[in-house]
Amino acid sequence: MQYLGSPQYRHGTPESLGVLLVNLGTPDAATPAAVRRFLAQFLGDPRVVEAPRWLWWLALHGVILRVRPRQSTHAYRQIWTPDGSPLLLHSQALAGRIQEALDDVLDGPVHVALGMTYGNPSIGSALEQLRAQGIGRLIVLPLYPQYSATTTGSVFDRVSSHLQRWRWLPELRFITHYHDDAAYIAAIAASIERQWAVSGRKHLVLSYHGVPRRYLLQGDPYHCQCQKTSRLIARQLQLADDEWSVSFQSQVGREEWLRPYTDELLVGMAREGRQHVTLVCPGFAADCLETLEEIAIRNKKAFLEQGGVSYDYVPALNASPEHVQALAGLIVRHCRGWPETGDVARSDPELARERALRLGAPR
Repeated sequence: MQYLGSPQYRHGTPESLGVLLVNLGTPDAATPAAVRRFLAQFLGDPRVVEAPRWLWWLALHGVILRVRPRQSTHAYRQIWTPDGSPLLLHSQALAGRIQEALDDVLDGPVHVALGMTYGNPSIGSALEQLRAQGIGRLIVLPLYPQYSATTTGSVFDRVSSHLQRWRWLPELRFITHYHDDAAYIAAIAASIERQWAVSGRKHLVLSYHGVPRRYLLQGDPYHCQCQKTSRLIARQLQLADDEWSVSFQSQVGREEWLRPYTDELLVGMAREGRQHVTLVCPGFAADCLETLEEIAIRNKKAFLEQGGVSYDYVPALNASPEHVQALAGLIVRHCRGWPETGDVARSDPELARERALRLGAPR
């Protein structure tokens, strides 16, 4: 193997800190061909679909990729913007603002890059961007608050696979979850409170992307972390037990997934006379197909058709100041002991408090 190096490298060049933010990904365009390419990569990942490879390959290429791209393209076109994919645009804005926040609080040079597990920009291209900037230390932050092998695990696979090709490996820290991070919880709660200040307090439904139930039974912590996130948000909002519900969306196929299913829960609520709901998706860092089309459009329509009166969707945190502060604070905590954090901050309590305030962290 030819390892990736820097042929013109000058020994003694100062190292810097690299931060790799990773989101799931998106098609390059809202067209059947682009969606087919994206789905082939996404659904072909053994982390996403744990099934015998030969059997799944036949199903994927023989049936699914012949039918689903056209259906998914229709959904993507409902949420596509003149500038492209909402997921990509929000993720890019978030990365840019985290770069600014880290520049403000870290002593040493830091470079933030955005990669997608599927589609573009790829994790490999983002890592190469960081390598070209001479990083010696790397923090990887998958934008999934709750850990799942289907998401965070897949990011690790791709990062480690690509780093195997590097001649000089960076020091590496990998953030596997932040489902109970105080600043993240506070940011979600604040976004709900802003919605309620406009529309009034309603029954809160916290919807998370689903996974097959057997993953839970095999030890994946995702379900438990979703439940804990929900309890912490409800506590922050001082909700009684009957004022909030947890559900799981986006299930496909005949296999049982985590329950209750969001679509069934909402239809059941409407039929039983619960006419006013607020929906929030705490597992999505940026708005995307699953939040904008599935939750804000399709499930809203079904709820209202079954007797519901008002249905409010709380947008994902996206590149909001609270989100930027929460993630920047998380990154700073995980790079403690590295040169970029600054020795003076560790020896000067007043400076440390000042930096914590700039990131919105507790003093």
